[in-house]
Amino acid sequence: MVKRAPRTLLTAAVAAVTLALAACGGGSDSGSSAVPPAASSGASTDLLADAPVADAAAILPGSTMEKIKKRGKLVVAEALDAPLLSQQDPSNPDNVTGFDADLAKALAKYIIGKPEVQIVPPATETREALLANGTVDVVFNTYTITEERATQVDFAGPYFSSGLAVAVKTGSNDIKSIDDLAGKTVIVGANTPAVTEVPKRVPTAKVVQFGTDPQAVQALTQGRGDAYVQDITLLASDAKSNPQITVVGNPFTSEPYGIGLKHGDAQMKQFVNTWLTTIQDKGVWANIWKASLGTVVKSEAPEPPAIGSVPGS
Repeated sequence: MVKRAPRTLLTAAVAAVTLALAACGGGSDSGSSAVPPAASSGASTDLLADAPVADAAAILPGSTMEKIKKRGKLVVAEALDAPLLSQQDPSNPDNVTGFDADLAKALAKYIIGKPEVQIVPPATETREALLANGTVDVVFNTYTITEERATQVDFAGPYFSSGLAVAVKTGSNDIKSIDDLAGKTVIVGANTPAVTEVPKRVPTAKVVQFGTDPQAVQALTQGRGDAYVQDITLLASDAKSNPQITVVGNPFTSEPYGIGLKHGDAQMKQFVNTWLTTIQDKGVWANIWKASLGTVVKSEAPEPPAIGSVPGS
């Protein structure tokens, strides 16, 4: 069933590629969309079949969890235009899928017993306010955990570690990770962490900079470089839309994403962290990764980061 947030909650539209590039810069992340928010428990039904439901005793009286369960839906801040993370299906606007979107549905099922969500697309600058004023219950929005942000919101997790990864032209088999880039021509985005990180990791690589992601992808497919190093979420989006490129291996740097919660809600934070541990142990987390980012990343599902392992979490 479609759940729509009040139109007054919609934020300004921001292009998806711009959002992904911002995430790679180490401090920001996906954002808003001009598309009206929608919810869906379809398309991912089989994926969530094994997703657990919390014991009744875990829904503490007077808690945020109890409020959500009584309401019958989890209100989530997440993008609608982030391929493989949380993207609305143009042919079926009621259906929003991807790694973040399906994790949000799994959390809703854990609390409510069914994956009912209402989506409020956030802008980067509004996420803290949406949590503080109670407009949303949680934020799933490639929300990088930092100590500064943790003074305004609580973070469960981290639930995923993004970072720089390697893409090659489809069919190339001699590069499988950053370790194989010695002596290679490596394409990077100008003003991204890859500009300094690649020479640090592989001093003999020849680094070639391009101003935009489409230019970098074109250079790779035209054979003007052996590999393209960029944030894995952006590379995954590129690979989804362009079968000529393939992402190989997992990130070799770390940018920890957390689930944003209202500041000071210790009960909800502990509850969500327990849920994360549960879905990791049951393989649900890995299955959601395989059905989203894993469809274009040539590797096994990564090991989830340890909960509470980074400052601010």
